[in-house]
Amino acid sequence: MMVIGDEKLKVKNNDQAWIFRWSVFLIGLIIMSFGIALIIRADLGSAPWDVLHIGLTEQVGLTVGTWTIIMGFLLLVVATCISKEIPKLGAFLNMLFVGLFVDLFLFIIHTPDVLFLKGFYLVVGILIMGLGIGIYISPKCGVGPRDSLMLAVSQKTGFTVAQVRITMELIVLGAGWLLGGPVFVGTILFSVTIGHVTGVSLVWCQIWIDRRMERGIKVENIH
Repeated sequence: MMVIGDEKLKVKNNDQAWIFRWSVFLIGLIIMSFGIALIIRADLGSAPWDVLHIGLTEQVGLTVGTWTIIMGFLLLVVATCISKEIPKLGAFLNMLFVGLFVDLFLFIIHTPDVLFLKGFYLVVGILIMGLGIGIYISPKCGVGPRDSLMLAVSQKTGFTVAQVRITMELIVLGAGWLLGGPVFVGTILFSVTIGHVTGVSLVWCQIWIDRRMERGIKVENIH
């Protein structure tokens, strides 16, 4: 009877851990999407991939979020072809939810008329986006489409992740600029700061979630 009770408790704790990890993952995606929307609404230049998405919206139509989903799907297909491995579920959910939430926040948030507020949107957007990336990566539910392709290309070619990332973003930025996407001072500020912000955020978030999961294991052992 005691063994059965222990097994039930273990299953319950595993279920709680699963729910916790995916809840953190979803919250991270929401926060990241909010940051993306703030940067776009700052109207001072967007992140390279969003320059492409906005350029496609300007030339073809559809929403920025829709293009985020379409491009994300294409990237996952290419990554799968290169690595011969199907990406984790989190990669597909990232593609879908980020597109939906970005469109939602873009509908709610409007570009301010005052330059100071535009700058505020830009800086806060970068910080919030970096925080969101750290939060959604820390539960290890799967990286997004861009990172999936970046890792696949790096493993296939032998180039470092940093080299592949820079090359990809330069190509995307150039394509987006040719399509009329917004390239300005915000694009430069984003490019030179987002890595540092995300790095700090990821360390903090990983420490927090590891401690939270470890605390859950200790509670299980006590019982």
